[in-house]
Amino acid sequence: KKLDLRGKLYVAPLTTVGNLPFRRVCVALGADVTISEMAMASNILKGVRSELALLRRHPSERLFGVQVCGGHPDLMARCGEFLDNEVDCDFVDVNMGCPIDGVCAKGAGSTLLRDEVGLARMKKLVQAMSGSMQRTPLTIKVRMGYDDDPSKYVAHDVLKDARAWGAAAATLHGRTRAQRYSRLADWRYIRRCAAVASPSGLPLVGNGDVFSFKDYERHMRGGTLATCMIGRGALIKPWVLTEIKERRVWDISASERLAIFGDFARHGLEHWGSDERGVETTRRFMMEWMSYTHRYVPVGLLESGVAQKMHLRPAPYAGRNELETLLASDAVEDWSRVAEMFLGKPAPGFSFVPKHKSNSYSAESAVALASAQAASYDDDVEENG
Repeated sequence: KKLDLRGKLYVAPLTTVGNLPFRRVCVALGADVTISEMAMASNILKGVRSELALLRRHPSERLFGVQVCGGHPDLMARCGEFLDNEVDCDFVDVNMGCPIDGVCAKGAGSTLLRDEVGLARMKKLVQAMSGSMQRTPLTIKVRMGYDDDPSKYVAHDVLKDARAWGAAAATLHGRTRAQRYSRLADWRYIRRCAAVASPSGLPLVGNGDVFSFKDYERHMRGGTLATCMIGRGALIKPWVLTEIKERRVWDISASERLAIFGDFARHGLEHWGSDERGVETTRRFMMEWMSYTHRYVPVGLLESGVAQKMHLRPAPYAGRNELETLLASDAVEDWSRVAEMFLGKPAPGFSFVPKHKSNSYSAESAVALASAQAASYDDDVEENG
């Protein structure tokens, strides 16, 4: 069961925002590999409709995986058999890096990286699940370790043996569970793990803070990685996929950005329906996405030679025209105005609060802006693992 990810642009599984309409936008902008939002294996086996809905694939998704999470070998073996027989996908990914408290409390996600007991269970889980799937390759996603202590990093040991356990490929997020999404990803450690994984033939995908084609090319330069997974970078500026494909910086105009929201609206109405419920569902998911896209700073407003850094919070700015200023707003009312351009006015009494607060900006930016707010954000579920 082989899986070729080499050189392919891989969009990360993204909770809530990584829905099918968003993935269609990413495919149009250059994504080669897409994957579902994380689904809980126990809920899949119970037949929970909302969980099964996460596994739907659009015909435009050329190489599509589903990501599942669970902590027990017998459970995951049954889930693997179901996915192998019943779900249209090219690979199944097990999230063993998810830092969410509720997931870890169930013995899944990053808990598997915590100690020898967890690592032994991880081995049995991969062996059982890969053995239960006759057709579909199994991949795994891990973090560097559980604790924020380099002496306790375990990913290099996991990735050395994962191929022998039955994994066809692996993704390493260059952060620990304790770190969650704070500070920069450790690409030096990712490269170390790629070197360790290489002798076994395990393709390794690096994950963390890719926000430009230069980031991508710098990480790929050594030749030991299969590719890079792009998560929050694709949320904030999905055209980063085009930039990587075309090896250029795209000073995208406000009207071009607005057209991308128009594409999302059309895909949303097709996916969720064009009745009142479908329209409002599309509106909420579009506004959820805008809680990320407003962070983008247009290239034309930056000083020459300066690139925006994803982990640093940008100061408020005025755009080059009224629309660009509107798209930079962090006000829910302005996100609603943009959504109205495609979906009409919301129903009376409509209200919206972003589902996820964000910790994607570091303490450095909080200090730079004299804002204590940045340090209090919680980014647990932007990207699965």
